[in-house]
Amino acid sequence: MENFELKNTKIAVVGLGYVGLPLAIEFAKKYNVTGFDIKEDRISELLNGRDYTNEANIDELNAVLNKMDESGLRFTSSADEMGGCNVFIITVPTPVDHFKSPDLKSLLYASEIIGGVLKKNDIVIYESTVYPGCTEEDCVPVLEKFSGLKFNEDFFCGYSPERINPGDKVNTLTKIMKVTSGSTPAVATFVNELYGTIIEAGTYKAPSIKVAEASKAIENAQRDINISFVNELALIFDLIGIDTNDVLAAAGTKWNFLKYTPGLVGGHCIGVDPYYLAHKAESLGYQPQVILSGRRVNDNMGVFVANKVIKLMIKKGHSIAGSRVLILGITFKENCPDIRNSQVIDIYRELEQFGLTVDIYDPYAAPQEVKQQNNIDLLNNIEGIYKNNILYDAIILAVSHSGFSDIDFNRIKTSKTVIFDTKAVLKREIVDGRL
Repeated sequence: MENFELKNTKIAVVGLGYVGLPLAIEFAKKYNVTGFDIKEDRISELLNGRDYTNEANIDELNAVLNKMDESGLRFTSSADEMGGCNVFIITVPTPVDHFKSPDLKSLLYASEIIGGVLKKNDIVIYESTVYPGCTEEDCVPVLEKFSGLKFNEDFFCGYSPERINPGDKVNTLTKIMKVTSGSTPAVATFVNELYGTIIEAGTYKAPSIKVAEASKAIENAQRDINISFVNELALIFDLIGIDTNDVLAAAGTKWNFLKYTPGLVGGHCIGVDPYYLAHKAESLGYQPQVILSGRRVNDNMGVFVANKVIKLMIKKGHSIAGSRVLILGITFKENCPDIRNSQVIDIYRELEQFGLTVDIYDPYAAPQEVKQQNNIDLLNNIEGIYKNNILYDAIILAVSHSGFSDIDFNRIKTSKTVIFDTKAVLKREIVDGRL
């Protein structure tokens, strides 16, 4: 490690999604970077200056693309082209399966690929969200097996959890402090200095890889639990007959009240990371109580919204079977194309089971991806609804995309239409119910 210096660093970023692509672009401003993804169509898309995630700054991408002198970025789907790199950063997804257990297939496969090109004194840095111990207990053995090298003798590891906030154009990669760690003190220092060259907000060197892994897991578990609390309040206040947001506004006048709001909790982080932490706890013989109870509350909010809308429709005299509903938004959050773990799907499925005809309009989501993953055909545009004079018996604002504020609800509703606002952003006078 004595000869491993920043000026000699050549980086490979493995996985070019929401996390990997912005990271590759930033590092390519200072280093020679190879961006690797197993999906050839993703490579073609990027080479043509397109990014379905909307996370990349296309001008910055084009500025570093194929420059490749002392810095610059090239893309490839061939593992052999990473052979000249000495730092490998793995940013592949780590979802949960149908049983809510960690799904490490992509992570371990990426480790296998890197193991095939790993050389003496190389460093492998993981950014994918995992449970404490995963890097050293699950990934390192794969690296050793496929490289034939010995951990902490021939090659080394680091862990620096991603903190990408999809759709956020203010708190971007370089503006968020980065936690770093390494498998030896020297590697930890190198990893910290490496990220320090691109992260304007600064870095925090954790004392171990496990600490860094755990810090990521609890970041999102904490948010999940806080949101589950206000979601449970929404369930209680609905029974009482008072508006949750009115209560939160009153309570929020106290200086130390935490201003969380109820909502649908989806996405790749908050709705997933708590299960990773729970998995590790259970493997050690401890059954977590608070973490999983929060998950149960949040996982049921989509069904609650659907049933609440049905009740409001009945109250207005609608015949449920055959009624038509419009859901605005299917992504897991506003102004973002990511549909992973979106709870809007739960609303859709529940309403369908009641016999309603359900349309979804979302200008951010990719129709082909929605069709492939959920077998749902999105409406092409809101103008088509206006043009065809389609009227809905219920309209649900599920995601607060900025463009939805321009929708003329009077053109798509009847005199008895139920409007439900999950985000509390619509004008109060047009809304029949909200979380």
